[in-house]
Amino acid sequence: MTNTKKLIVGIGGASGVVYGIRLLEVLRGAEGVETHLVMSRTARMNIKVETDFEAADVEALADQVHSVAQVGASIASGSFKTHGMIVAACSMKNLSAIVHSHADDLLTRAADVALKERRKLVLMPRETPLHAGHCELMLKASQLGAIVAPPMPALYTRPQTIDDLVNHTVGRVLDLFELETGLVDRWQGPSSNSS
Repeated sequence: MTNTKKLIVGIGGASGVVYGIRLLEVLRGAEGVETHLVMSRTARMNIKVETDFEAADVEALADQVHSVAQVGASIASGSFKTHGMIVAACSMKNLSAIVHSHADDLLTRAADVALKERRKLVLMPRETPLHAGHCELMLKASQLGAIVAPPMPALYTRPQTIDDLVNHTVGRVLDLFELETGLVDRWQGPSSNSS
């Protein structure tokens, strides 16, 4: 029996693919973690728009890569045991499909499997501003058992770069899987100099 944690990383069609990429980079160096990557078609487009990566570069960071069209892949079955899934970033289309069990591709099917098997599903919706429909979807996702973790910056860390913001958010998401990354500047309370 292996102690390897199998984690699915889904990169959806929202802006913010850097969160999924950074997750894969961090997990690549984590001992005892096996990553399974599935990217939407729009995610592949956003990788070119938002980063200096190519889709193939991102795929090279994962242990296993699954085509979004391959709904018969291992991660589409509850019998394939994983420690859960992170969708980073999660578009409103992805969120809606997950909430409504409209699993018409591998990304949404793998998320549906995580929910039905009561495994951890962390959704990182990236949209603003939000209308009532978006808020309702996030509420419903939470009610179904997902953890909704929008990538909101923590400013108490006094970030100096975008990387600082991304790293802190990625570290906090991986905290949910009890993976210590060293990325999180943990709150110790106010300093003695503050009044």
